[in-house]
Amino acid sequence: MTSSITNYKLLTSNVSRTMTQLSSQPEIKREVEYYKANISKIKSVDDFLGNQRIYNFAMTAFGMKDLIYAKGMIRKVLTEGVDSQNAFAMTLTDQRFRDLATTFDFKKYGSTATVFDRAQQGTVDKYMQNALEEKAGQSSEAVRLAVYFDRKAPSLSTIYGILGDKALYAVVRTALGLPDSLAGTDIDKQAKLIGSRINIDDFKDPAKRSAFITRYLGMSDAKTNAAETNPSVSLFSGISGRIDMNTLLSIQTLKRFGS
Repeated sequence: MTSSITNYKLLTSNVSRTMTQLSSQPEIKREVEYYKANISKIKSVDDFLGNQRIYNFAMTAFGMKDLIYAKGMIRKVLTEGVDSQNAFAMTLTDQRFRDLATTFDFKKYGSTATVFDRAQQGTVDKYMQNALEEKAGQSSEAVRLAVYFDRKAPSLSTIYGILGDKALYAVVRTALGLPDSLAGTDIDKQAKLIGSRINIDDFKDPAKRSAFITRYLGMSDAKTNAAETNPSVSLFSGISGRIDMNTLLSIQTLKRFGS
């Protein structure tokens, strides 16, 4: 079986060619064309939430596909915007909420919020990046997470940013050889432990980030091979599916400015 490291290098060696291939796929092409043709018609939070195709496209673009069901939470994020430090999005650890609210800033710009490039081509670019990550997942979940980590890790500013993102946390736990059960312990203790093992600023350095990703992929393959040898050894604890809303909020609102 081809190693995850090999698959990752094959996928990322010519990203532009891969993107061209993806953009020609009928389903992706259809959704991109619909979004481009209709996003300027979205004039309010109600319009955004009411057009399911636009909403799904945007949520997918921002890596929030697993939160599509949480319209009440997204309404609050978009309604309050990002100008106030007390705005809902600004109280959450996960940068994705602030990115979404900044891109679709109906609070500040009202009916003109979707005319900016960040809401149009910028969101399409993010959608295509997500498609790339899904393609990575066709070879293995580990490769998908590695591509996601490479994109998101440079923007991290605190350890709590890792804890608030289940995919990033899965990568870090595996790379460091930490048990999945760690996620169920006290949030501050988790942050302290991980902070003692990594320097988050290293992820801004492409060489150091690449080395960490290689370490993760190697550890992931070793874990998979061990599980195949011994079926009683479990793989990753669930990193897909819905997050219970109370659990999500408890993570997001804790220690936003922690380190």
